[in-house]
Amino acid sequence: MAGETENHAVSTTGISAERLIAQIRELALELHPRRKRTLRVTLDSSLDRDLGFDSLSRVELLMRLERAFGIRLPDQALANAEIARDLWQALLLNGGEEDRDRSAKVARVAVPDGPEGEPHTATTLTEMLDWHVISHAQRPHVYLYGDGDEPEVITYGTLENGARAIAGGLQARGLVPGQSVAIMLPTGREYLFSFFGILLAGGIPVPIYPPLRPSQLEDHLRRHAGILDNAQAVMLITVTQAQRVAGLLKAQVESLRDIVFPGELDMRAAAFSAHAVQGHDVAFLQYTSGSTGAPKGVILTHANLLANIRSMGEAVHADFSDVFVSWLPLYHDMGLIGAWLGSLYYGMPLVLMSPMAFLTRPQRWLWTIHKHRGTLTAAPNFAYELCLNQLREEDIKGLDLGSLRLAFSGAEPVSPNTVRRFAERFAPYGLRPQAIAPVYGLAEAAVGLAFPPLERGPIIDRIQREPFASLGKAVPADSAEPRALEFVACGRPLQGYQIRIVDAAGRELPERQEGHLQFRGPSTTAGYFRNAAATRSLFDGVWLDSGDLAYVAEGDVYLTSRVKGIIIRGGRNLYPHEVEEAVGKIPGIRRGCVAVFGVPASLPAPSG
Repeated sequence: MAGETENHAVSTTGISAERLIAQIRELALELHPRRKRTLRVTLDSSLDRDLGFDSLSRVELLMRLERAFGIRLPDQALANAEIARDLWQALLLNGGEEDRDRSAKVARVAVPDGPEGEPHTATTLTEMLDWHVISHAQRPHVYLYGDGDEPEVITYGTLENGARAIAGGLQARGLVPGQSVAIMLPTGREYLFSFFGILLAGGIPVPIYPPLRPSQLEDHLRRHAGILDNAQAVMLITVTQAQRVAGLLKAQVESLRDIVFPGELDMRAAAFSAHAVQGHDVAFLQYTSGSTGAPKGVILTHANLLANIRSMGEAVHADFSDVFVSWLPLYHDMGLIGAWLGSLYYGMPLVLMSPMAFLTRPQRWLWTIHKHRGTLTAAPNFAYELCLNQLREEDIKGLDLGSLRLAFSGAEPVSPNTVRRFAERFAPYGLRPQAIAPVYGLAEAAVGLAFPPLERGPIIDRIQREPFASLGKAVPADSAEPRALEFVACGRPLQGYQIRIVDAAGRELPERQEGHLQFRGPSTTAGYFRNAAATRSLFDGVWLDSGDLAYVAEGDVYLTSRVKGIIIRGGRNLYPHEVEEAVGKIPGIRRGCVAVFGVPASLPAPSG
């Protein structure tokens, strides 16, 4: 009965559980319209199990609650909420704080001066860090945003000292050079210190993404036991809450000796003993799967990483005067290599926030670019779409994106409509169309493989539907063709890299003919760690199979689908992302919340 009383209680601030439940119900019905007669929402309804809210649904719920009640909620209130009651308590607790975006009146941050040049002679990541410490130890390296409105400044010297402390702690616990150490930490100084600390101690970092909420920790670790086992990780650096499942995880992963948190490893730097690292040594393992299939850990050496970073930097003319703004997770190659390690190499400040900070308030990303005069940024297509769908004019009033040289879009299919709409929406806020840069890459190449020429802007290719669907021929379509297919150019091969398109038999295809994309270059992986079968299937002689379908036109690569994602029906190829976008335009269907996949014809149709 207590729950019923609370459902009708009204606080002195005008926040009522009844209004909260109405907001939750409204969104839940938009997500699941067929549940109109059966949906029951109470303060004890589980946001996941009962209401089916995923991460993006939670983000939209937070925005609606803040607008409905006129207050500002902490990011973790959304992340940690299990039931509707948790949100109600958060509303009551934060009822006195108005919903205002402090970023709208930010003071610009000046880019610090620094010596020109890059560590061209460095052969390892640790030598790269050493070069910067010797050249300018006190120069800001990372502007790290946490819960507050002002960032913590991490200098090159701070990074080295923190890494040395972690390295000393790892060595004190018996880490032997060449052993793998997994990192499962949120974005923060502890992650930065731990990654380089493992390298300094001679270990191999294995990034693993952390769970969204503490309650998911046990299930999360169970699902990633396969990665830890495949990597033969001897230690896991993670949050303190993981200690309660240490015994369970050690029972599943024979190699795992210790589960530790950064504070336990924070020993005196004097205890650290330097280990010599070579360019051909493994720098880290980038896992591309593992929760649903056999783990595939891409082997990347120091030489691989530096070659790819240098090629990408040359393509965009990067230098110390640039400012990279990123919310990308540090366990993903685009965030780890493209944003962090790339910024470290070129000595440019990296302005870093957590993925949750972006998801809960997408405008933070744009206002941070404004505040720090960001010149480079990157995100998957969904992030640009989220800004288009969620931001109101009052959220971005006064915004200035004129400093941006390049806004990369990659890591997932780039939508022509998103590119067009984003350029149009933010042109009044100083965004130059030439700054939008669709790119292509994959973990097996480190991260980057194809970039567009500078100052060109995006190119959208319109092709005839019928010859492409039936024959894979990308025949240009007339501008008036209503059913034309559209694909975005994802750039040209970086210097030192080659791309070719081949048929199923490995024969090279001509321009504008769809086929399998293969590549080779200085950062090509040697294969997957302890997975000989997957490694064999990866190579066709000296060429590496990307697993993507594409065609080439006038030097540009146009990605069309993943090989495993293509749907063949009646002899015609259907492209999931195009079907998803078309379904998303139907009234009552939420754009960006549609998934299309093929089912073998031999499988029985679902009952009911």
